[in-house]
Amino acid sequence: MAAATPVYIDLLMEDIKSLPESYTVQVFDFVGYLKSKAASQEGNASSEDCPICAKLRDPVTGEPLYNAETKAAIKEVDDMIAGRIPDTLKRFKSLEEMLVDLDSED
Repeated sequence: MAAATPVYIDLLMEDIKSLPESYTVQVFDFVGYLKSKAASQEGNASSEDCPICAKLRDPVTGEPLYNAETKAAIKEVDDMIAGRIPDTLKRFKSLEEMLVDLDSED
């Protein structure tokens, strides 16, 4: 008797079907990576980066490559951790207020 497909697999398949065709290669590369990770848990595969992550690394240093928006977000978090809270930081009185603001963003 075959095991039933978990619901999340069905949902994932529906999401994949909705992707533009140009993403097909990336999806298949990533699925291959996931299979290799599953095999590595059994001791059969290498520990290479996923193909999407590998494309986002400097080919010489191996360091992650970030776009300007990500660099700014990292700096903002570092500043907040150091106690330097930016004046531009939005403040909310409740979770509901924050969720309404998130829903209103385009």
